[in-house]
Amino acid sequence: MRAQSSAIAPTAIAVSGTPRSPSGTVQAALGVTAFSLTFPATAWGLEGFGPWSLVAVRSVLAAFLAGACLLLLRVAPPARSHWAGLAVVAAGVVVGFPLLTTLALRTSTTAHAAVVVGLLPLTTAVMSALRVGARPSRTFWAAALVGAAAVLVFTVQQSGGALSSADLYLFAALLVCAAGYTEGGRLARIMPGWQVIGWALVLCLPLTVPAAAVALAHEPVRLTAHSVAGVIWVAAGSQFLGLVVWYRGMAAIGIPRASQLQLAQPLLTLVWSVLLLGEHVTVAAPVTAAAVLVCIAVTQRARS
Repeated sequence: MRAQSSAIAPTAIAVSGTPRSPSGTVQAALGVTAFSLTFPATAWGLEGFGPWSLVAVRSVLAAFLAGACLLLLRVAPPARSHWAGLAVVAAGVVVGFPLLTTLALRTSTTAHAAVVVGLLPLTTAVMSALRVGARPSRTFWAAALVGAAAVLVFTVQQSGGALSSADLYLFAALLVCAAGYTEGGRLARIMPGWQVIGWALVLCLPLTVPAAAVALAHEPVRLTAHSVAGVIWVAAGSQFLGLVVWYRGMAAIGIPRASQLQLAQPLLTLVWSVLLLGEHVTVAAPVTAAAVLVCIAVTQRARS
């Protein structure tokens, strides 16, 4: 199955028939809420940080938090055979998706980005099917194509008849993040999901620490309440703690029920874009988001 996030969580594998748990539902809902705030928090962070600084700093902060948890819980390092897969997760989820979406949000509204990235579950499902050699039904492929077409039409219409540079960043983010989620789903069969993202974050430290130093030296920084809150949220809330409660909730209630909760994520982001950023949302945004959610629901049923 699939899950969203740095915005959004890597796929994890849960045992079917997992008993229902009220606390698990609450934790999964908290995870979805955390991921839905990623784009608004990124927009806040860009008020005081450059895009490269914001991405590097958020990754370093999240890695230190994850590393502390791994040390406190005395988690043994993964086997050497798993590090290549963790590198794919790191490239897609820790570096690629945050960087590309942050570059896009310099010129795109969060509402527009939320609709485009709402296609991520479908992109991940397709890439997962290709990765494991599965042969989904025609219904699955039809729903995936309809969802992709809806987002493409929305994007072109909102961009004045042609794709903008922000749209290209967002579509590239979909591909790299889907690859990271797919590999994360494979690794989540072997180790807890939070450890997958935790080790991926730690793996990036030799890259993100010097990147943060260079970026901070070359991009102006203006610390404001919004910019500080934004970078703290995308680091602690979106990139680590949100994943922890999401995986715990998914383990308690199972993927099918957790996935139904996650269908609300793009629409939640639209709400936050209005409440926190004062953006004007056109009718096309929620309509397209709802159409994509229907397509996601169909693909879920087709795969089950």
